[in-house]
Amino acid sequence: MSYFQSRRSAIVARRGVVATSQPQAAQVGLRILQEGGHAVDAAVATAAALNVLEPGSTGVGGDMFALVWDNKAKTIIALNGSGRSASGASPDGVARKGYGSIPLTGPDAGLAVSVPGTVDGWQTLLERCGRMSLRDVLQPAIQYARDGYGVTEVIAQKWTRGASVLQQRPSGNELLLNGRAPKYGEVIRLETLANTLEAIAEGGRDAFYTGAIAEKIAVFVQENGGWLTEGDLAAHHSDWDEPISTEYRGVTVHECPPNGQGITALMALNIAEGFDIGAMGPQSADRYHYLVESLRLAFADALQYVADPRVSTVPIAQLLDKGYAAQRRSLILPNKALENAPHGNPVGGSNTVYLSVIDSEGNACSFINSVFTHFGSGLVVPGTGIALHNRGALFSLDPSHPNYLQGNKRPYQTIIPGMATRNGELWLSFGVMGGFQQPQGHLQVISNMVDFGMDPQQALNALRFSVDIESGGAVSLEEDLPAATVADLQGRGHPVSVVGGYGRTMFGGGQIIQRDPETGVIIAGSEPRSDAAAVGW
Repeated sequence: MSYFQSRRSAIVARRGVVATSQPQAAQVGLRILQEGGHAVDAAVATAAALNVLEPGSTGVGGDMFALVWDNKAKTIIALNGSGRSASGASPDGVARKGYGSIPLTGPDAGLAVSVPGTVDGWQTLLERCGRMSLRDVLQPAIQYARDGYGVTEVIAQKWTRGASVLQQRPSGNELLLNGRAPKYGEVIRLETLANTLEAIAEGGRDAFYTGAIAEKIAVFVQENGGWLTEGDLAAHHSDWDEPISTEYRGVTVHECPPNGQGITALMALNIAEGFDIGAMGPQSADRYHYLVESLRLAFADALQYVADPRVSTVPIAQLLDKGYAAQRRSLILPNKALENAPHGNPVGGSNTVYLSVIDSEGNACSFINSVFTHFGSGLVVPGTGIALHNRGALFSLDPSHPNYLQGNKRPYQTIIPGMATRNGELWLSFGVMGGFQQPQGHLQVISNMVDFGMDPQQALNALRFSVDIESGGAVSLEEDLPAATVADLQGRGHPVSVVGGYGRTMFGGGQIIQRDPETGVIIAGSEPRSDAAAVGW
């Protein structure tokens, strides 16, 4: 069996576990659990710490989603903490500036800035499910920002890649060290971000969406080509949703509903369920082929139909129908890749951080927070340390598309937390970050655990693939995959490339926590391709 050579084993605990991409952030969440906090309290504290420790990936200038398992009620609820477009947003405004699509960065990067939903999401989550105040859970993040921290090798490398977008404007220096990215082992302090987090700790969500911070955000976005106003920020609110789910070989996998792309993973699982994946071998060419093709078909539908269901019609039930999955499955050939993966007709006619927490009572929070691309739009609001995301770039400018850009509408979202239940009990709280890699990671780790009986760490160590859905289905493979398997996939018509070194971060950053409902034993794994850590007590 081929694995990424992490030499990690799963951690085992009974009183609580936190798993995320930075060990120091994981320790923050663990401390909250040890102080009697709920899984949600630990999740928000960890997310806030990651805003400081990985500012290029996440923060108050981005969006968030969460799934929460209530172990007493045996229920899952979903929180959509993503923001809407500005009320004045329009495709005509994009076209007048000479763009055929919404730019991710550059002089008019403000066009891609929708309302950042993170802060309201944090507070909404705490008010319904938590035991601690926003003020309490933000203190560790504030301390890291004010006192400074040593930068890890992986984060230094990512920061270097993102430095150029910060250097385009003077305010980008608030997230740089003497005008450059911090180096491995250097200490960086983020003073203006500390001030912003302190303001939010004292004034709650209103300190962000109204008043001085909101004014600074709106003015800066408009100075950089966008539409966002103080009124747009003040009107923002998160929404509670019913999760969507499907069953895969006796396991029920749960995702947040659209406007997120979690439905992609569920559609791919429905298609793959019709193949005997377990008989193929975990790193066989057959397994890669059938999972790749299942994902390509699922993505074709997701990119055609996923949008804000509060504004556009999204045929969720039809897309998740097992009969529809059978129709889609019939398109897959055993020895030949599809030249084009078409979307179907179900109605009949993104740098990110992910974290997972399970507490001593068995409650869980699967939580994801993102500014989309590295440092988002590159717009750092002067005097605040807030890097604004560029999620609005995912809107379509095609008026016939359900994800068409309109005012007060949420865009297609790539960030997706996941959970899985068995026999009505929580089994997994999991996620795999990485833009369009996220549903691909969900499919692969669920297959690893269900089809091949892997534990959480083995499921993350196992080699992964990545399909580039924007380039006709090119498939990236990890360098440890046997040459014969690579050649077999090429022979079936898959355009493949082999990736090693730091490039392996493209395969996503996963965290998986598994709980035994009878013993309370928690087993957790963390991404071996980064600094990630799972910690428990």
